[in-house]
Amino acid sequence: MGVEMVLYGLIMSDIAETVGIENGFDEAGEEEPNIVRIGKKPIMNYVVACMTLLNNGVADVMVRARGQSITKAVETVEMLRRAFLRNIKIYSVDIGTEEVKREDGSTASLSMIEIILGH
Repeated sequence: MGVEMVLYGLIMSDIAETVGIENGFDEAGEEEPNIVRIGKKPIMNYVVACMTLLNNGVADVMVRARGQSITKAVETVEMLRRAFLRNIKIYSVDIGTEEVKREDGSTASLSMIEIILGH
């Protein structure tokens, strides 16, 4: 069993499921073409997505994750740097907390990370 983060007595993955947000992200917004949203898929899926964007001429790629997916986002970027694109640069790493409204009207806080990388 993995280690689970507990926030005010709630497991982080339960918060996302409770508010009806799959993979910790609200899909209501318009998708931006240079963002890779980290979720429940294997790490290599996200590595390939980043490599595809960068090889197709996108200057900067944002890797974004919330909650328990933060670790996977860091592993994705590190795998890109060490194994595939050694000349890649990390321009910024932003961390923060997002307020998510649950179905019962209360709010929950989810940690988030955004890593911007490029050539």
